[in-house]
Amino acid sequence: MQVIDLTEQQLRKKAMALPLQPGVYIMKNKDKKIIYIGKAKKLKNRVSSYFGSHSNHSVKVIKMVENVDDFDYILVDTEFEALVLECSLIKQHMPKYNILLKDDNGYNYIKITKEEFPRISECKRIDDDGAYYIGPYISNFSVKQAVDETLKIFKLPRCGKRFPRDYGKSRPCLNGFIGLCSAPCAGRITQKEYVNNVNDAVAFLKGGSRAAVKEMTAKMNEYSESLQFEEAAKLRDRIKAVKNLEEKQKVVSINVPEEDVFALVNGKKKACFEVIRFENGKLTDSEFWIIDSVDDLKAARFELIERYYSMRSRIPSRIAVDGEIEDEELLLRFLESKRGKKTEFIHPQKGEHLSIVNLCVSNANEHLAQSEGRLGREFAALEELGNLLGLPKPPEYIESYDISHTFGADNVAGMVVFHNGRPMKSAYKKFAVKGFEGQNDVGSMNEVLTRRFNHYYNDEEGSTFKILPDLILLDGGQPQVNAVLPVVNKTGINVPVYGMVKDNKHRTRAIAFGGGEIEINSNRAAFTLVSNIQEEVHRFAISYHHTKHKKSAFSSGLLKINGIGEKKAKALLKHFKTISAIKECGIEELKKCPLISEGDAENIFAFYHNL
Repeated sequence: MQVIDLTEQQLRKKAMALPLQPGVYIMKNKDKKIIYIGKAKKLKNRVSSYFGSHSNHSVKVIKMVENVDDFDYILVDTEFEALVLECSLIKQHMPKYNILLKDDNGYNYIKITKEEFPRISECKRIDDDGAYYIGPYISNFSVKQAVDETLKIFKLPRCGKRFPRDYGKSRPCLNGFIGLCSAPCAGRITQKEYVNNVNDAVAFLKGGSRAAVKEMTAKMNEYSESLQFEEAAKLRDRIKAVKNLEEKQKVVSINVPEEDVFALVNGKKKACFEVIRFENGKLTDSEFWIIDSVDDLKAARFELIERYYSMRSRIPSRIAVDGEIEDEELLLRFLESKRGKKTEFIHPQKGEHLSIVNLCVSNANEHLAQSEGRLGREFAALEELGNLLGLPKPPEYIESYDISHTFGADNVAGMVVFHNGRPMKSAYKKFAVKGFEGQNDVGSMNEVLTRRFNHYYNDEEGSTFKILPDLILLDGGQPQVNAVLPVVNKTGINVPVYGMVKDNKHRTRAIAFGGGEIEINSNRAAFTLVSNIQEEVHRFAISYHHTKHKKSAFSSGLLKINGIGEKKAKALLKHFKTISAIKECGIEELKKCPLISEGDAENIFAFYHNL
């Protein structure tokens, strides 16, 4: 069926006519190209939800709906059949608005060149160049790791020098100095010895560490018995290197035959989906994808894990995940049907499995941070803080406020900004409280936030006030939060507001919200970030207050002079900068200051010279 230029109202009418049974729906644009494929337990409810009110839709969904010109559907008997069909159709059509994982790994090989001084490297294809290839392997991670370890153990070069052209013609590089390379560039090894090392390396790659150690141990004993101690010592060092490598691998291991570990770290614009794979208790593969930010973590985990195993043949007996999965039982059934055996999801809360999940999350944080030009630890702190406060995404742009005064005099506020976990000093702002005199931190905070959001609506483009924060942190507890919430709500802007609570030693203790407090001491990354923010906003506000209070004190001295009011006192300080400079001026020089008449100049001169 072909329908041209359907309006959204017509699309909704068509959707409302769908049956309440499982199926797959296929969204198409005006060119009849498939742009989204989804499954539904009840087609009518799911498809009709796209058309009409967009209040609960994400930006991505709204954009997709704007491009929908028509849709088709396929009815099935069960939700499981809908999932299997959806998976097959997505692999076939790769729609634009589905979460897609680009599988560009292909096959991987280990290449040993055919030349006088052979070189070992990883590659993606077999060329007709006479070289010897080991493979294919599915895991690019494993191939790179194996080649890197082999070059270290057998002290083979990884530089760009070519031999015999460059043999013995230069000093060794750093790898040669620290013993990671046999340094043929300096002539430290003969061509025969070099080839023997390459042959041993190839045997190691093909046979594994156990077979290599067994063979090298036998050779070492033969050399010792024939009194060739130098050759025996070389093999002893090589065996030690292999065993050290195995010990390092044990650091990242689990006590199960096979397990995949997934983590999804969500940012404001992008997200990172990471998987670490274990076989025989050892880490054998690691992959990650940078995708668009997701709106529903549970649904995204379902979709991403389903997509991942649609691209991979091996499904393990156990899958560890860093959070909840939507329709977990349905996904589990899908994976078990594909595997042909039982599998299980686990959500570790303690022990070695939790540490491996945390490792996966840490790697995802690092990859996402690198993609956005940040440090992994900073992103981890933002994610931890976002999760602690129940925010939909990590707060990339944080504003913090503090009030400072001296017994109610010279009331000021400081506003600091942390962008991506770092101070953004170009966006710092100072506020002199104008609405009242006296000590009233709550009233001051109310005034300052009112003025801040007035700037948002009234300033011209380019002002940092035009950037809305993802989070506001106030120095203080529930009273400050309660004072500011009506101000924020009145603006119609949805910005979460929390307070930073100190203990009796002025150290960060908790985060306050309208209904209580959240302890943060056990959340180390978030605790450190909030503490840094609280210290920085306090420093900035205090610094501004001291400057204003000092000027106020200076001004109050000038006010004792006959004919000098507040405006003239400020004009004098602005023109001459300091009281000392004013004292040193003669009458003619004082007259040059704006607002200062000849009579004022004479009074000032007389005041400071006791005339």
